[in-house]
Formats: sequence, structure tokens, C-alpha cells
Amino acid sequence: MVCSVDSKCRVALISGGKSGERDVSLSSGACVKKALESAGLSVVPLDPARKEDLETLVRENFDVAFLCLHGRYGEDGTMQGLLELLEIPYTGSGVWSSASAMDKVKTKRIYELAGIDTPPYAVLKKEEKIDIDLVVRRVGNHAVVKASSEGSTLGLYMAETRCGIEEAIGKAFGYGDTVLVESFVSGREFTVAVLGNKNAKALPVIEIIPRNEFYDFDAKYSPGGSRHICPALVSEDLTFELQRIAELAHDALECRGMSRTDFLVDGNNRVWALETNTLPGMTDTSLLPDAARAVGLSYQDLCVKLLSLALE
Repeated sequence: MVCSVDSKCRVALISGGKSGERDVSLSSGACVKKALESAGLSVVPLDPARKEDLETLVRENFDVAFLCLHGRYGEDGTMQGLLELLEIPYTGSGVWSSASAMDKVKTKRIYELAGIDTPPYAVLKKEEKIDIDLVVRRVGNHAVVKASSEGSTLGLYMAETRCGIEEAIGKAFGYGDTVLVESFVSGREFTVAVLGNKNAKALPVIEIIPRNEFYDFDAKYSPGGSRHICPALVSEDLTFELQRIAELAHDALECRGMSRTDFLVDGNNRVWALETNTLPGMTDTSLLPDAARAVGLSYQDLCVKLLSLALE
């Protein structure tokens, strides 16, 4: 059964999970639960790390699922596939889109096909011999080393020398079998959220000013870890370009409901896309709610809007 959001819709609120972002996911879930209950909806919190909660999801009737999962086994198409089998509508993107956006290598290749600029990179596999000299020739000595399929900057390292890159690669392989080594781009950090299914539209641009050297896990989730300026104090031309590319990335990755694409803008005002998040954070310090508030959409309204998009 599909219900309208303004009725007593029964919502499975799914948060927690088994990824390294479990605590953040639970924080997102707690905020969303409060908002949806304030909107008069029936909310059942479920944690897929608990088998009994998965059994509840399968056994009981739910009209829609609100996904607050981040990282592996939640943002990567795994939970989306289960919900498809159960015929439960859910917030966010589908299986293919979620899996593609979660994989940083696939994301960059899709960016390239769509004509979106992304920093030069090299892809390394754990089972293959690694030629560090070739990597350095491709991306330079100053590089960002990333685990390919982790979120929230888990498994991300900065390196400024050949030896530093080699050491960072070893650390990143601790998070998975594929590592992305990307050229470092010096510039200002921005993010743009997009809302909608067909004809999705970008929300206002946010500039991120991290307390640390870059927007790492601490900067994202610790109080005072970063400042968000929304709308960003940039020219109309740059605003338009960031929003245009965010919408293009949303469409290229076949996102649904919401997405948030992170950017760097260098000293020549060239825009570089870094990654696209299909289930952006919904904590008190998260970026998507900030952008929504800038267009008059309260946190509660945003949560209800995401459910409406799931039920379209």
C-alpha cells in the first residue's frame, strides 16, 4: 500500500548499520525520528545491524522507509536492494545509483562521461603490483589518497611526497581492496545539494571552511569542526556553475530524491567535482538541512519532502 505523507503513514526509520559511520547514522536517525513524529507520522526505528530488526522489516507492513544509513551496507545499494524485494518505497536513490556513487572510482568515470571536471587520478588494486613512480607521474607528489568505497572521509589521507603517498596507500588498503590516488587541488571547498526526482533542482551553494587542513571526519561531525556559509559569498556566475554541475552529476548518476556533490574551486575559478553523496547526513551539523533552511524549508519540512519524493 502507498499512502500520502499527510496521513498516518507507517515509516520504517532505518539507521545504524555496520559501517564505520554507524554513530553518525544513529545521530541522523534520532533527528529524523523527532521531526517525523512531530509531523504526526508513525515511526518505527530499525537498525539493520540487529537481525531482529531486519525480521521486523520483512514481517511487518510499512508504507515507506526513511534511510539514514551512511557508508557500506546502507548507502551502497545493499539496503536499497532489500527494500526493492520487499516492495517498500524508500528515500534516496536506487540500487545502481547508490552503488555507483558509493564507489569513488565509478563516480569519477561517470563524471568524465558526463563532461564534469574531476582531478586527475590513479586506481590501485590490492592484488596488483603497484608502481609508485607511475602513480606520481600521473597525479604529482601532492596527492589525496582515498579508500574507494568508504564515506565521510574514512580512509582518506593527504600526502606531499612520494614516500608519503606510498605510506598512505598502505593505510587506505586497510579499508578495502581498491584505492584512489587523486591530484591535490588547492582551492575553496563547496557543496551543493539537489532535491527532486525528475527535473531535480539545486539548493543554494554552501562554502565549507574547515577548522582542520581539509574537510575530514572531525570537521564534518564535531561541533565547531567547520563553518558553513550559505548561501556562499561568490559571484552569480560561479553560483550558477556549481549548481549546474551538481544537477548534471545528480542526473548522470541517476540519483533520486536527493544528492549532494562536493567541489573544489581553484584560484582560476575552475570547478572540480570530488564526489556525490546519495544519502547526505541529517545530523544537526549536516549540510543538506542547512541548504534547505536557506530556501525556507525547515528540518521537519525537509524530512516530509523526502518521504513525498520516495512515494512519487
